[in-house]
Amino acid sequence: MRKRIAIDLGTANTLVWVAGEGLIANEPTVVAIASDNGKVVAIGEEAKKMLGRTPESLIASRPMREGVIADYQITEAMLRYFIGKVCGRFQLLKPDVMICVPAGARCNSFSRCCSRIFN
Repeated sequence: MRKRIAIDLGTANTLVWVAGEGLIANEPTVVAIASDNGKVVAIGEEAKKMLGRTPESLIASRPMREGVIADYQITEAMLRYFIGKVCGRFQLLKPDVMICVPAGARCNSFSRCCSRIFN
């Protein structure tokens, strides 16, 4: 059976709800990235702990700023992380996902971001 997931991308926190399970994640909207290769090192609570304490080799950033998606690639990585957290690594059926984004988000760019995740 397909999982039904709702994700609320907030400037401060991201909430993840799953039908039949309820709220399963309420984590900071923060991503830590390796500055040399751009790979994601940590997301959510773990990345928030790194804010202001990261060595030069890591950058901790908030992909959402003032209610707007500031970095679509980081947002895509974060969405993949949260969906993977719910569905596991191997899922035969793609989940039904509803993503709430701020009103100021640019629709075309966000649609491209989502199409790369789900196609």
